[in-house]
Amino acid sequence: MSTTPAVTPELRATLLELALDVAREAAELIRRERAAGVEVAATKTSLTDVVTKVDHDSEQLIRTRLLAARPGDGFLGEEGGHDDTETGVRWVVDPIDGTVNFLYGLPQYAVSIAAEVDGVAQVGVVLNVPTGVTYWAVLGGGAHRDGTPLQVRGPAPLSQRLVLTGFNYEPRVRTLQAQAIARLLPVVRDIRRPGSAALDLCHVAEGAADGYVEEGVNPWDHAAGGLVAREAGARTALMTGVGGLTLLVCAPEHGFDEFLAAVHDVGLVGGDDRE
Repeated sequence: MSTTPAVTPELRATLLELALDVAREAAELIRRERAAGVEVAATKTSLTDVVTKVDHDSEQLIRTRLLAARPGDGFLGEEGGHDDTETGVRWVVDPIDGTVNFLYGLPQYAVSIAAEVDGVAQVGVVLNVPTGVTYWAVLGGGAHRDGTPLQVRGPAPLSQRLVLTGFNYEPRVRTLQAQAIARLLPVVRDIRRPGSAALDLCHVAEGAADGYVEEGVNPWDHAAGGLVAREAGARTALMTGVGGLTLLVCAPEHGFDEFLAAVHDVGLVGGDDRE
């Protein structure tokens, strides 16, 4: 039976140090294995939703290191790793966020590690593997990129905002998304699809984008990056998308309501969340 620990600055510091160390070790493994060659090991929701052996190897390394350092912690990983928590702490991990980018050699894929207590992210680390750039945040302690404090971009009219997005791998869902995104494009500055949800959230945090919206996200996609964004001055919200899957919306606090209204107006929101 798990017990909820007191979330002290000391606990957060311990979790952050461990997450940073393990993310760096996983990134080294990914770089090493990619240099040796990468092949698709399996597909998941569709033929375009791929997973490689390196995804599995990275998750296994992360899981082993975290639970060896903190026996009894819970674990939730994209590639199926799951352990119930006995300590009240749960690690939420994406071993390679942006696997298609990784497969093609596009330099936008990351190791994402978050530590939660009672479902609330306390620590988040997102490490861009090809560049080594590391984003991290502690609840109530701000967000950083390689040690430099982060802050979202200042206010701008909706027509002057750069928006990041992503598309689900199910053809039915991505068709609906594409139709809605086409309606969003004329009302914003432009739209980009970099390919890693965790890094997209960090780009909002560092002021490199004004908003992010994507349907089909899972906890491991946004647990760490979402904390980085919020600690830099953004707001995030989860709702039901037009395709019936989980939709994540993120934007600076000062412009969030207007951006969310636009997301509704173009039809990206579905189900009971349309009102």
